[in-house]
Order: sequence, then structure tokens, then C-alpha cells
Amino acid sequence: QVQLVESGGDSVQAGGSLRLSCAASGSVYCMGWFRQAPGKEREGVAVMGGVNTRYADSVKGRFTISKDYVKRSLFLEMNSLKPEDSAMYYCAANTRSAWSGCTLAEVGFDYWGQGTQVTVSS
Repeated sequence: QVQLVESGGDSVQAGGSLRLSCAASGSVYCMGWFRQAPGKEREGVAVMGGVNTRYADSVKGRFTISKDYVKRSLFLEMNSLKPEDSAMYYCAANTRSAWSGCTLAEVGFDYWGQGTQVTVSS
């Protein structure tokens, strides 16, 4: 079992920045950030396995995922935020150990945090 606890969500103006954090109770190779806006399906935002990363096209160049292996923490640095970035953001852990299985799809992500709300106003 891996417990995940997110923090850092807030309300900001468009163009602003936020840094989300996720504290994990154990070490996991593949971790990621997903988000779900009201009335929409949950979507993958960014995932990281080892030093490899993948990003959704909608956030490339604006968001950066990183990990502190000592503190077992995952981060998501979000810059140039847009109203369409507003959503509940979830941290998730994928028990697969190969980079090929560490994708933006929810398949394989067995552990999820409770979410942290990000609201971007125009």
C-alpha cells in the first residue's frame, strides 16, 4: 500500500503560478499528476519514471514534474496558468516498474491521493 497526500492547490489569477506537492509513504518508480474538471473525465497531466517524463500537450512548456527521492515527494510546478487548468488535481502511483508502462493513461495507477483543488480565474 502507498498512501499519497497532495497539497498546494489554491485560487490564482490567469498567468499565475502554483506548485503542487505530493507526499508518498513509499518509493514508487512511476508517479504522476492527473486532473478532473467538473463534467469532464479525469486526464493525465504529467508522469515521471526515473528521470523520464511525459506531459499532456495542453501543459507542455508550462508545467514541470519533478521528484525528491529522499523525501519521497512528487511536485508539479505550474506556470502561465489558464482558466482551463482549473480542476481537482490528483497524485497517483503506478506499480509498474518499466518506463513503457508509465503513461498518461490511468491504467496501472493503483494508488491515488484525495486531490487538491486548483482554480484559475480570468
